Amino acid sequence: MNPETDILLITGPNMSGKSTYMRQLALTVVMAQIGCFVPAESAEMPIFDQIFTRIGASDDLIAGQSTFMVEMMEANQALRHATPNSLILFDELGRGTATYDGMALAQAIIEYIHREVQAKTLFSTHYHELTVLDETLKGLKNIHVGAVEKDGEVVFLHKMMEGPADKSYGIHVAKIAGLPSPLLERAATILSALEAEETTIPISVHHEEVSEVHEETEQLSLFKEVSTEELSVIDTLKKMNLLEMTPLDALNMLHQLQKRI
Repeated sequence: MNPETDILLITGPNMSGKSTYMRQLALTVVMAQIGCFVPAESAEMPIFDQIFTRIGASDDLIAGQSTFMVEMMEANQALRHATPNSLILFDELGRGTATYDGMALAQAIIEYIHREVQAKTLFSTHYHELTVLDETLKGLKNIHVGAVEKDGEVVFLHKMMEGPADKSYGIHVAKIAGLPSPLLERAATILSALEAEETTIPISVHHEEVSEVHEETEQLSLFKEVSTEELSVIDTLKKMNLLEMTPLDALNMLHQLQKRI
């Protein structure tokens, strides 16, 4: 990170040390600002006025708040109160909801920080689609935690490298955790189908249960009429000014639109 780079987008395998790297940076900043030695041969960093973090996953059962709601509330706290002299650490923000919802929110938050907040930010994610943001956001840089795959095994290098990671190695981590081999083989089959962008995932059939599976699919009509309510939702979306909305405002609006269709 340098004066020209405000946001580091961190990708890499599960269990490779992304969260540890972010925590280490926060602790190093605190140690430096109270006059302690830091674990480095040399260090040069700005003076931060505040540190905002969203690391880990937890809910608030007493208040009736889900993990995702807690995540959004903590993100909102950072987005509203951080200054260009603050440090923000967001660890896998957006993972607590549906894939596209989470990815949309993650991108909107990154863009908002880049445009409005301008704080130094570390943002780790498994949404590899977000790594293309370095093409449009001049203050964003991709880094990743290195890993090498050899003979079907993954070795974590625990080193930060420039550029995005190629994949997350989730199935390999599940193997390390000791999940059953048939389950891992099935997961690999599903992953291959999804990566090939197949519309259907191959059905798993036991050898002793060979039978034909017929699935009836409903052909969508090309001439199906759009309801008045759907037209109203589309009109609302066209009129929305996303550049003037906070991520939480966008989430609330999305929830309202979902209830109308």
